[in-house]
Amino acid sequence: MSADTIAKTPTGSKNGFESELNDWIKQEKASIELISIVGGLWLEKSIELILFHNELTDRSSSALMNLHHYARNIVKQPITILDTLLIAREIQKLDLAPSRIDIGKLAAEWIVEKAKYSNDGTKFITDKLKGFIGQDKLVLHPKDVVLYGFGRIGRIAARELIAQAGKGEQLRLRAIVTRNYSDADLIKRADLLRTDSVHGPFPGTVVEDFKNQALIINGHTVKMIASSKFEDVDYTAYGINDALLIDNTGHVRDREGLSKHLLAKGISKVLLTAPGKGDIPNIVFGVNHDKFDMKNEKIFSAASCTTNGIIPILKVIEDKLLIKNGHLETIHSYTNDQNLLDNYHKKSRRGRSAPLNMVITETGASSAAAKVIPSLKGKLTANSVRVPTPNVSLAILHLEVSKKTTKDEVNELIRQAALYSDLVEQIHYCNSNELVSTDVIGNPCPSVFDCQATIVAEDGTHIVLYVWYDNEYGYTKQVFRLAKHLAEVIRLRYY
Repeated sequence: MSADTIAKTPTGSKNGFESELNDWIKQEKASIELISIVGGLWLEKSIELILFHNELTDRSSSALMNLHHYARNIVKQPITILDTLLIAREIQKLDLAPSRIDIGKLAAEWIVEKAKYSNDGTKFITDKLKGFIGQDKLVLHPKDVVLYGFGRIGRIAARELIAQAGKGEQLRLRAIVTRNYSDADLIKRADLLRTDSVHGPFPGTVVEDFKNQALIINGHTVKMIASSKFEDVDYTAYGINDALLIDNTGHVRDREGLSKHLLAKGISKVLLTAPGKGDIPNIVFGVNHDKFDMKNEKIFSAASCTTNGIIPILKVIEDKLLIKNGHLETIHSYTNDQNLLDNYHKKSRRGRSAPLNMVITETGASSAAAKVIPSLKGKLTANSVRVPTPNVSLAILHLEVSKKTTKDEVNELIRQAALYSDLVEQIHYCNSNELVSTDVIGNPCPSVFDCQATIVAEDGTHIVLYVWYDNEYGYTKQVFRLAKHLAEVIRLRYY
C-alpha cells in the first residue's frame, strides 16, 4: 500500500480493504503474464529481461512484485508491474538480436518521456531499442565449457551454467573433471548438486547416467571425467573443442602450472577462480576486463571474492573523491580450508575450529586492489577475520579521501553508479534498516552497498563504507560475466 493510499483510506474501511486487495490481484495477474513473456523471450530469442540488475527468469509472481517494490524505493519513480508489462509486451513484438534488457530502466524512462512519444509504447520501445532490431545485429557462436573441480564454487558454477543456458547460444557446460570416478561417486556428486545447505535445492532435474558416466542436468548431458593431471585429458574424444576451462580447484595459481591445462586437447583458454600469481591477469569484470589482450592471452584469473566485492565501490570513490589512503577489514565466512575442530593447519590460526571461533587471518585484498586499480598502489592495508557463518561476507572500508563530502553525497554517488554507470551489474544499492548477512545470500552482485551504515567524519574526508558480498554466488556470477567476455558470447545490453 502506498503512503498516499494509507493517508486516504480509513483504518478498517471495508471499501479500502477490497480496493487494495483487487488492485493486488490485478498486479498479480500482470506478473503472471510478465513471467510468461520473460520465459518465452529467453528460451526462444535469447533475450533476457532484468529489473535493475535483478534477474526475472524462474521468479514467482510474489517475487516479481517485491522486486518492483525495491525498484520504486531505489529509483524513486512510481514504477509498477503494469509499466514493465507494457514494456515487455512491446519488446515481444520486435525482432531483436540476442540481448539483455533492463525493463526497469525502460519503465523509468517511459514514465518521464511518454508524453514525448504521445503515450505510444510501440514508438517509445522501437526508438529506444532501434540498435537491437534485426537478428543480424549480433550472431553468437556457443562456447564449450569444462569445469575443473566440483567443490563449492564448482557446483554453483554448474547450476548457473545450466540456468543461463537459455537457447544454448552462449556458454555450454560439457564436462566436469574430478580426481576419481565411480558410480558411487556419481551418485554423491549428483546429490550434492541437487541440494545445498546454503543455497537451497537446485530448481531442476539431475539424473545419473551410469552407462555414459555423465549427469543429465535439465536435459544437458555433462560428462564426468576423472583425471589427476591437467594435461592428460583428451577433451576432443568427448566432442569438446576450443573450450574454456574454468579451474575451480585453486591448487595451482601460476602460469607454469595452469599452462598444463592448455596441453590437453580441446582447451583454448583457462579461467582461474582464485587470485592468479605473477603476470596472470587478475580481472574484476566491469572494472578492468577491457584492459587486457583477450585474443592472445590464454590464462586469466577472476581474482577473489573479496577483490570483486570491494573493487566496484573503491572504483567509484577513487574516481569521484580520490582516495589518499585506507584500511580494508573483511569479516569473512569460514571456508573449506579451515578445520571443523582444532587440528593441524599449515597456516597460523586456521587450524582452530571454524564454527566456534573468530579467526584473524591475512588477505591479499590490498595488493589485489592495486593490481586492478593501479592508482591505489601503496595506499591501502588489509586484514581479515573469519567468522562462524557459512556464507556471505562483509568488507569494511576505512578511507581518507581528498575531497570533502557528506554521508548523503557518498550514498548518492554509489546509488547513481548502481543504477546508471558501467557498474550496474556489480553494485546493488540497499537502503534497508534491517539488512543482515543472510539477506545477501543469492544476490547476483559482487558488491551489496549498505547505505544505512555509511559513516562520514566531521572533517568530511574520513569515510567508512560497509559492503556485503555473497562470497560464493555473487562471486560466481562475476566469474561468468568474465567467462562470457572471454568466450565472446555477450549479448547486446540495454542498461
